[in-house]
Amino acid sequence: MLDIKITKTETPKEKPQGPLGFGKIFTDHMFVMDYTEGKGWHDARIVPFANFSFSPASMVFHYGQEMFEGLKAYRGADGKSYLFRPDMNAKRTNATNERLCIPHLPEEDFVQAVSAIVKMDEDWIPTEEGTSLYIRPFIIATDAFLGVAPSKTYKFIIILSPSGAYYASGLAPVGIWIEDDFVRAVRGGVGYTKTGGNYASSLAAQVKAHDAGYSQVLWLDGVERKYIEEVGAMNIFFKINGTVVTPMLNGSILPGITRDSVLHLCKSWGIPTEERKISVDELIEAQKSGALEEVFGTGTAAVISPVGKLRYKDDVMTIGDGGIGTLSQKLYDTVTGIQTGKLEDNFGWRLSVE
Repeated sequence: MLDIKITKTETPKEKPQGPLGFGKIFTDHMFVMDYTEGKGWHDARIVPFANFSFSPASMVFHYGQEMFEGLKAYRGADGKSYLFRPDMNAKRTNATNERLCIPHLPEEDFVQAVSAIVKMDEDWIPTEEGTSLYIRPFIIATDAFLGVAPSKTYKFIIILSPSGAYYASGLAPVGIWIEDDFVRAVRGGVGYTKTGGNYASSLAAQVKAHDAGYSQVLWLDGVERKYIEEVGAMNIFFKINGTVVTPMLNGSILPGITRDSVLHLCKSWGIPTEERKISVDELIEAQKSGALEEVFGTGTAAVISPVGKLRYKDDVMTIGDGGIGTLSQKLYDTVTGIQTGKLEDNFGWRLSVE
């Protein structure tokens, strides 16, 4: 168990008024813990939110040895504060750490650190419908060394951001650009990890999609360029002839926690589910035949993001009537209901912040 030292800010900020947006406002405090080779993780502390000072030679700036996670805290209907499946984020943290040669972080320490910083800034959790306190844990390599090798020192940091809807349009269906030029990840690479390089490499396609009026990029596999993988910030699901289909985890797709939750919910409701390869040609054919009933993305930031339009090369596909599908709405209501305590948690997913 971590011995967390606390230093409270002497200059608390004013709480934000009006629309929150996403990821632009930060709370009064942050969690910090250091790693030194031979000593392990040490000096766990909560301190006032402030800038860091690093050597320009710090390895994170040159070779990208870093990881991050994303989860949320919610104000429950009972006034308590809750986390949603933080143990899954802890497990995924270490899957990323292992791939990037970052030291293992005990899962119980991860959950304790997240709970402690949320408890510290609990009064920053917004209460309006659809809002939450976004939690960003991350680890960076800090050795001042220009050789290509794993760092011997790291910092584990957690910052918090009160946030509204990820998309300005809220739950309104978004348009998705199926990328047919750039690729994001290949098997054997780091596509299944939460590391900044995955997102840096997606920016060119994201800009292209935005310029064409689309909210997100849907990636195809990096080898054959024909199989659906994931959206830049979400996993993707298709409801085809009553069956919920999502690309199988193959080493180049992030194992999303909301993705896993949706699969559990669909199975509990008796809805057939399939985790398998799905080609863009199959998708186009399903849309043309009327078999494609719904498309939606899943992720921590947006929770459920209905898709109303897909573009691939010269084909622009409208999904259903372009509105929110029945299943998409039910999943959003159920996941957010469990997260906020409005619905019973039959899966043991909700953790009270004590």
